[in-house]
Amino acid sequence: MASLNVGNLGEYLREQRRNAQLSLRQLADAAGVSNPYLSQIERGLRKPSAEVLQQVAKALRISAETLYVQAGILDERDRDEVETRAAILADPTIDERQKQVLLQIYESFRKENGFEIKEGGPAGTGKRSESGDRGGDAEDTTDDGPRTADGSTADKPSP
Repeated sequence: MASLNVGNLGEYLREQRRNAQLSLRQLADAAGVSNPYLSQIERGLRKPSAEVLQQVAKALRISAETLYVQAGILDERDRDEVETRAAILADPTIDERQKQVLLQIYESFRKENGFEIKEGGPAGTGKRSESGDRGGDAEDTTDDGPRTADGSTADKPSP
């Protein structure tokens, strides 16, 4: 069987699996795919769907968008943002709550600089906002009260 052109997806998956100290069988079980199928993906013999990549990413606790880029599903120009997100999510020195707060701060800075998360398509595909909103402060007021740069709601003053 000839190898498909799926970039370095298989090699990347194998590296991530080894970093997570998982056997091929353990990852296949965690992702809900068959062991032979996962082996074929790692060897570049199969091109998985976005859904399978999402399951594998969840099992590896990495960004699905990173796998989408590796598989050629997500455009290469979005790679910098994807890699930044993946690095944050893969950092073993910070807990899940800290990762989420850091991602919220990152997104708020991108929005402040005129980049917003595109609605629809794979999550995390940042596209430049057409609104040109380049507001200087990191606070957004909503019906819930002011929001800080990390997206948390500040206490609403009583009337």
